[in-house]
Amino acid sequence: MLYGKEHVQRYRETNGQEGHDWNNTTVLLLTTKGRKSGRPYTTPLIYQKHGEDHVVVASKGGDPDHPQWYKNLLADAEVEVQVMGDKFRARARTASPEEKPELWGLMTRTWPDYDEYQKKTERDIPIVVLERVG
Repeated sequence: MLYGKEHVQRYRETNGQEGHDWNNTTVLLLTTKGRKSGRPYTTPLIYQKHGEDHVVVASKGGDPDHPQWYKNLLADAEVEVQVMGDKFRARARTASPEEKPELWGLMTRTWPDYDEYQKKTERDIPIVVLERVG
């Protein structure tokens, strides 16, 4: 089972042949710029496609605080995404309240634990839409 830095390394080395399909769902690599350090940080995240966009969840397992990658993209919405061998720039945005119910349903169908994570925290877990640019 791949996790964290090893997951990122194997995904990159194999263009997602190892790491894209994970625990009966799909994973992309999201690279954000550190809001304090300016350094790139890459996180493997469960995703689903919604039209042309990719959708991820800032769940942090139901922790009361947002994940660092989400805080980073709030400071700088220009991110890099890798899906299998496809690497592209994207603009990240938090789904609107109107969009969220549909997207939450999409994501909980692929990873039902998101519902449990939301029950564990008073934080409204954000859904992030990654829109390809350029």
